[in-house]
Amino acid sequence: MALLNRNVLSKSVARAGAALVVAIGLSAIPIGAEAAGKIRIAFGDIASVEALGFLTAIERAKERGVDIDITYLKSEDIAAQAVVGGQADIGVGTPYALLQKVRAPIRIFYQMSTLRFYPVVNTEFYQDWKDLDGQEIAVHSRGSGTEAIMNLLAKKNDIRYGQVSYVPGSEVRTGALLQGNVRATIVDSAGWRLLQAQAPGKFKVLPVEGIDASDEALYANTNFLERERDSVNILTEELLNTFREINAEPAVVTEFRQKYNLLPDLPAEVAADMEPYYKDAADVGLFPANGGGEDAARDDFEFYSVAGQLQGDPASLKVADFWTLEPLSQALQKVGRR
Repeated sequence: MALLNRNVLSKSVARAGAALVVAIGLSAIPIGAEAAGKIRIAFGDIASVEALGFLTAIERAKERGVDIDITYLKSEDIAAQAVVGGQADIGVGTPYALLQKVRAPIRIFYQMSTLRFYPVVNTEFYQDWKDLDGQEIAVHSRGSGTEAIMNLLAKKNDIRYGQVSYVPGSEVRTGALLQGNVRATIVDSAGWRLLQAQAPGKFKVLPVEGIDASDEALYANTNFLERERDSVNILTEELLNTFREINAEPAVVTEFRQKYNLLPDLPAEVAADMEPYYKDAADVGLFPANGGGEDAARDDFEFYSVAGQLQGDPASLKVADFWTLEPLSQALQKVGRR
């Protein structure tokens, strides 16, 4: 779940049947009657540095009496299927294709993080978006999130690229920039830090405005959201409080990790990148201070339409078909808006 170094389209579960729950990877989730007073979270990824804010909010909700279990699955697709099938209550991801094409009885209720990316150019050749009109760029792969982002930015800046090359891996594209093999591409935060360290002043990030699409969001079965309203509200409040603290002082994640004994087995080199990651995240606004809501849904409609997960005119899509705003609205009344 890096700032951006993966194919956003891999999240698509358009081909999944609403009633089909893949057994592989779901055996760890209890099956049976509805678990009153309990939240079962399906996380389709491994626990890593990027999840520290989320894990901290869960621990804080537990301190307030909410019973929460989290299960790590093989993919976001399987996590989404677990929520649809009733084997989990809350999932992590952006299941827009599932919501639209299968009309699953789930709704998004909190935007945990936004897509953040670094369109980088070699300043010996380019200075702004207009300079890229008719020029070659490099992205991760055909149909990838990086391609969707660069195409959307081209549209917003009224330009057309001359050629699109496919270079998998942010670290590979970063190396290609340093070697002079690529003049314009898109990298993640680690790649941008390396470029600044290895060749200060040689590269610049082009301005990105008006794109705040969700990278990770929380969604749940609609019946669960109604039944466990109080527990969901507490979790939502703690998400807001936790990420606001991180935005104000990114280094606080070290304290969170120690206090709650989170990710104790992190390799030293990974732990060393923890504070730089959260500083970058705070600098670029990775964690929304107000949990997304209707504005986030509209941004998602535009982006995920370009990415191919949503069909139709983004302006015609209805927020209520994808989001439920009540938990966030109630939490914001409690903790305040920013």
